[in-house]
Amino acid sequence: MDRRYCSILLRCIGITGLIGLVSACQPPVSGEAVGIQYPMVYMQLSQQELPLQLGIPVEGVTARQIQDTWGAARSEGRTHQGVDIFAKRGTPVLSSTVGIVSQIGTNNLGGKVVWVLGPNLSRHYYAHLDNYAENIAEGDWVDVGEVIGYVGNTGNAQSTPPHLHYGIYLSGQGAVNPYPYLKFTQTSKSTDIHNSNDFSES
Repeated sequence: MDRRYCSILLRCIGITGLIGLVSACQPPVSGEAVGIQYPMVYMQLSQQELPLQLGIPVEGVTARQIQDTWGAARSEGRTHQGVDIFAKRGTPVLSSTVGIVSQIGTNNLGGKVVWVLGPNLSRHYYAHLDNYAENIAEGDWVDVGEVIGYVGNTGNAQSTPPHLHYGIYLSGQGAVNPYPYLKFTQTSKSTDIHNSNDFSES
């Protein structure tokens, strides 16, 4: 067997092995750091489709309580690029999807915010939080229903009742209306919501 053929064969085995390794890779327990698994978990997320039905990101809220406010006029000529979900201050905010916590921080409009990188590299934006969940940090893996923060009115929402601004940004498309992903979803509870994005099914 010549050297060139051996080299090609070894490369094929390596690629096949890598695909197998990615498929077998399981993310950490929800709320724990992805750590050295990040490249594999990121690759798996990129290969997953974003479900058409997502978890409602505020505990105890039903789909019937959510209004489709996508595109509504906002200050300075802006339009609303998300949905507002009203609830009592301090109500748990839940991850609507599996994913990696990519950013925890503040900005002028959203106040205290959390970003989660989800299936198909979609980005999920949780804004106006009163506070963050104590056990959540950037780089953590979250399952559907993991508490990531609490409803508030920080940022430019200080003159409004407490609510969560929830946004979805698709890879290559930008902001899309979250309402269709939530309108048929059952009430969210952090303790019993079904993890429809279980990696063991991918």
